Amino acid sequence: MATAADLGDMLIAVDLGPEIHTSGLPTERRTRHNLEVARALSAHNRMDDALAKILEAESWAPEQVRSHYLAHELVLTWVRDQRGRPSRSLADLVNRLHVV
Repeated sequence: MATAADLGDMLIAVDLGPEIHTSGLPTERRTRHNLEVARALSAHNRMDDALAKILEAESWAPEQVRSHYLAHELVLTWVRDQRGRPSRSLADLVNRLHVV
């Protein structure tokens, strides 16, 4: 899934990512997977789904999400592209990540 995203094939990443069961993986790998899925979802303008993936990852490993460049990059992009006020969940995440 991450390889497809890295190669720019976000459609395959969106199709595969949510279907991969990561419950048996270490928390760090599950968290990274969710961030990659969020990236693919965001590329297809599915920001709410992408945000949900990041928030889920944050619930498992808050320190990892708060320090990961991909989480910062996605959230900063969403804030910049936002028209009007961001949702409460996005605004709270922005504060926790200190991206603005």
